[in-house]
Amino acid sequence: MLSDLKIAFRQLLKSPGFTLTAIATLALGIGANAIVFSVLNALVLRPVNVPNAQNLYSVQRFQWPSQSYLDYIDLRDRNRTFEGMIATEIIGAVGVDTGGKPSTAWPYLTSGNYFDVLGIQPYLGRFFHASDDKGLNSAPYVVLSYAYWNGRFQGDRGVVGRQVDINKHPFTIIGVAPHSFRGTELFFAPALWIPLVEEPTIQGSNDLQYRGNHSPWLVGRLKPGVTPVQATADLNAIGAWLSKTYPSDDEGIKFSLARPGLVGDFLGGPARAFMAGMMLLAGLILLAACANLGSLFAARAADRAKEVAMRLALGSRRRVILRQLLTEAVVVSIAGGIIGLIGGVVILHGLSTWQPIPDVPINVPVNPDIRTYGVALLLALASGLFFGIVPVGQVMRADPWQVIRTGTVGAHGSKRFALRDLLLVAQIAICAVLVTSSLVAVRGLVRSLHSNFGFEPKNAILAETDLHMGGYADDAVPQMQRRMIDQAKSIPGVTAAGMISQVPLGLGGGDSYVYADTTTDYRPTNYIADAMDYNISPGYLTAAGTRLLEGRDVTFNDDKKSPTVALVNRKFAVKVFGSVDKAIGGHFKFWGGNRAEVVGVVEDGRYRTLTEDQQPAMFFPLQQHHSSDIFLVVRSNRDPAEIAHGLERSIHGLDSSLPLSIRTWTEQMDTALFAARVATVALGVLGLLGAMLAVTGVFGMASYAVSKRLRELGIRVALGASQREILRTSLGRAFRLLAIGSIAGVALGVMGTRVLSYIVYQATPKDPLVLGGVTLTMLLLGMLASWIPARRALAVDPLILLRDE
Repeated sequence: MLSDLKIAFRQLLKSPGFTLTAIATLALGIGANAIVFSVLNALVLRPVNVPNAQNLYSVQRFQWPSQSYLDYIDLRDRNRTFEGMIATEIIGAVGVDTGGKPSTAWPYLTSGNYFDVLGIQPYLGRFFHASDDKGLNSAPYVVLSYAYWNGRFQGDRGVVGRQVDINKHPFTIIGVAPHSFRGTELFFAPALWIPLVEEPTIQGSNDLQYRGNHSPWLVGRLKPGVTPVQATADLNAIGAWLSKTYPSDDEGIKFSLARPGLVGDFLGGPARAFMAGMMLLAGLILLAACANLGSLFAARAADRAKEVAMRLALGSRRRVILRQLLTEAVVVSIAGGIIGLIGGVVILHGLSTWQPIPDVPINVPVNPDIRTYGVALLLALASGLFFGIVPVGQVMRADPWQVIRTGTVGAHGSKRFALRDLLLVAQIAICAVLVTSSLVAVRGLVRSLHSNFGFEPKNAILAETDLHMGGYADDAVPQMQRRMIDQAKSIPGVTAAGMISQVPLGLGGGDSYVYADTTTDYRPTNYIADAMDYNISPGYLTAAGTRLLEGRDVTFNDDKKSPTVALVNRKFAVKVFGSVDKAIGGHFKFWGGNRAEVVGVVEDGRYRTLTEDQQPAMFFPLQQHHSSDIFLVVRSNRDPAEIAHGLERSIHGLDSSLPLSIRTWTEQMDTALFAARVATVALGVLGLLGAMLAVTGVFGMASYAVSKRLRELGIRVALGASQREILRTSLGRAFRLLAIGSIAGVALGVMGTRVLSYIVYQATPKDPLVLGGVTLTMLLLGMLASWIPARRALAVDPLILLRDE
């Protein structure tokens, strides 16, 4: 073995260009697979980091994990198949005052039995328990995450028992969670855990007593021996009782189970499908890399044919030569695997600390574990054997006397397709698919940045705050909001200012059932529309750049003393009233019987995702529907940085303790564009890898063709063949394979990229620019890859070649 390794290293060092190309090619393939597998492992294969996580399941209502708190109580107390069931809720940031400068932090609100059911032990102090839950506002306790404790309190072990103010209300720190515990959702890393019964204190409103409010997410731990099917049947039996007992809120309710960690099947389903597709593409890239290396090793074997034949003629055993050839391949594969894995680990560590949405603790730890290293090792060994076998057959089947006499390992000019030809066609097709997909995604992303969202983010600034953090409640909330709007308008350069409860395409925004004005039975089955609902102030439409199509805007006179009014979008007007004209002055009911008059119709927009079907939407006056958590929208004709600084100074001039987060609306759009950007970057990287492999694939094929027919080319030159004939003879086969693979890849890419339309807004696979760009890209790749073999073919000197022969 040591002797084989010495020979392998010596042979590889004699051809540094070949060796570096082979190692780099395999490093790209194995590195891509290691990265994709590690992400797949973190999101799909690896369970939530709690004891006995295999028994945990999210409880879904109509395929959505959120339930009402009252339904949670009934499910928790009436089921027979769960050891325990917990409720969690992710709310917005809260204001935390530890006696110094106030700051914001993102908490989990959880049921009292949360830590007991999950089986988590505290790092410091204790956790709250079900016994601490004695009703609303009965458990003013807070548990800190390890990261928040270490950063905010500098690891002070005396923090237990200390009092902090959360949204101006006192809470007692009772413990610190262990370092590795992040909760039950993989993507969210909370700073605090607070009992759910404290929601009225934290939020300033009590939604826990409304069975129609579905906010908490439920997770249950199955009893030993209970199957998910049995648990689902048990839950649906309770659901039938809920439907009969509370028909106005729970009629027809159905439950299902899903793995926790990605909001049940809401994110889990798309994430699993996307990662399966990415794993398939990464596997195809590795296959293409192996095909490339097979071609390179075949060309190298053709160059070494006389050497091998001479060794065989002198009595060397074939299995010894076979072992040495495979040793060379395995050395290359191990080196490529190590380099690819090192690069993958660096990228994965960066992804694990990446926070895609500013000021929101969303990230996914995808650091590699033993599975990733094992997969990389297996792929390296399998790849080495795979591409190492390709040239072995042609050498081991060769007749030594014929090779010595003719200088080749087989017949010349074979017209049939060999296995490596088919692999090259497949690899070029893969490259074309990836290039097509990446260009479609990029073009769609560019279009989405210049699309009509129903608002204009350019030149607009958002200031997010929650007045409840500052201790404002009841009538003090709208008074402070009006003062903030007036202060914003007084800033030089500001042209409009207004407020909205949640910005469209942000993380928030809820929907409500809409009923006809004549409806008296408000069961869920009787609604006529499911509309997005927002609360806005006067001036918001102008500040947001939203066009008013008919009617009037809301005013400050639309308060709680006046009849309820609303603005609706065009989709709402057409769906509920039949047309925009009929909507003005019309009435509808919402939230179980409240009645509103439509006073204006605004243009349609995008509210949850860029790729959604057009949704109905309604906008209520903030004066009639108080909301302490708001976005102040400011439009200006000056530099955003100057306006942001002046806005912060003006708002803090009203209340210096009020937490405030200021960013441009364009930056806020990062949330909506996150999925599209991830898909675009991922496909772009794979497209780049495919393009690089296409270059090496065509290069290997062309090099092999030239090496195999070098003596023939010398004779043709000696007989007077022109340079054009030499190129056609030596490289014609490689260009034919390039054309076949490119055509197949573009066709598959046009069909496959239809899936992108669900992720990337306005992704159009039949874009002429995309098709032209792919065609030009493949042509340039072919020219680049065949440049060196073409030079070698044209530089053939028949006198030297024939004298050598």
